[in-house]
Amino acid sequence: MVMKEEAQQVFEEQFGYSPALTVRAPGRVNLIGEHTDYNDGFVLPCTINYFTVICGSARDDRIVRVIAADCDEQLDEFSLDDIQHHDTRSWPNYVRGVIRHLQLHGHAFNGADLVIKGNVPQGAGVSSSASVEVAVGTFFKALYDLPLDGKQIALLSQEAENRFVGCNCGIMDQLISALGEEGHALLIDCRTLNTQPVHLPEGTAVIIINSNFKRTLVGSEYNTRRQQCEAGARFFNKPMLRDVTLDEFEARQQELDPEVAKRVRHILTENARTLEAADVLARGDLERLGELMAQSHASMRDDFEITVPQIDTLVEIVKGVIGSRGGVRMTGGGFGGCIVALVPEALVPDVQEAVAEQYEAKTGLKETFYVCKPIRGAGLY
Repeated sequence: MVMKEEAQQVFEEQFGYSPALTVRAPGRVNLIGEHTDYNDGFVLPCTINYFTVICGSARDDRIVRVIAADCDEQLDEFSLDDIQHHDTRSWPNYVRGVIRHLQLHGHAFNGADLVIKGNVPQGAGVSSSASVEVAVGTFFKALYDLPLDGKQIALLSQEAENRFVGCNCGIMDQLISALGEEGHALLIDCRTLNTQPVHLPEGTAVIIINSNFKRTLVGSEYNTRRQQCEAGARFFNKPMLRDVTLDEFEARQQELDPEVAKRVRHILTENARTLEAADVLARGDLERLGELMAQSHASMRDDFEITVPQIDTLVEIVKGVIGSRGGVRMTGGGFGGCIVALVPEALVPDVQEAVAEQYEAKTGLKETFYVCKPIRGAGLY
């Protein structure tokens, strides 16, 4: 509750009165299902207990005033009647974009004063931006009693990031932030947006380790991978790789460009792994989950070619500690970033010690270590 109180204190100091309500929206980590989202496939993320908090009150005019408590209490002020892209700062665009897209979908409301504060690690691939967007949507829904559910807030937030912010992200990040459940991962069908909560076994820790390897090429390589996946779908005359079966692929893979064939193989096998992972996780079978996560990492390394030596090293160190008692893999877009591990809580100190002893010695980089648990999705705080 400390962050809530800090945000409310900043509000009272800067605006001179007390906020009417507070909301929060969590970040996330993807347990398995990488680059499957834009192929209409399956993903299995969970929320983490790092989140964005927004406190605020309604105004009786058309002005929105936003203070970013973590950015030297910078103020952004704009009118609901003229929402433009902010040219010099990035953070206001996540707020402005969601508000603009709420309006575009026909929702009517007045202005507001709000303070935003968060502890979702930025640049670590755990969706600090989606957390902000979903928090803004949840705040205005609560403040003005807008007829929106969590899925609609997630779609609006994604639309704002695609069209206003200018980042062509999938739906996973916003959907898990809006709909996550405490103690659960969420199996998401990225075509239908159907979701299925998957209970994590009691006593399981979610570990995120940031390699702190500065990601390069992620934009251009990401676009190349998308194009290769689209080329694969066209080859099989299917709308998306989701619609291609492994049997179809294996019968004709020799006809494909070898690089495209590897990309297609990753997506098809990753979708199958993700569906199985949801089943085995629900049964509490961490050993089989570990095998699936290892296969996923190998596929990202060899077929999708998005890992880097520093990430592979981190995975090997963690795997050396946990053996068959859990799973570990790269998570996120690739070319750096983070790994995720699902392990019994009792093993966390051993994992942390091994990584501290070996990672920097082998790579010259110092990791950042997070121990997380899934919390409920966005709502009043």
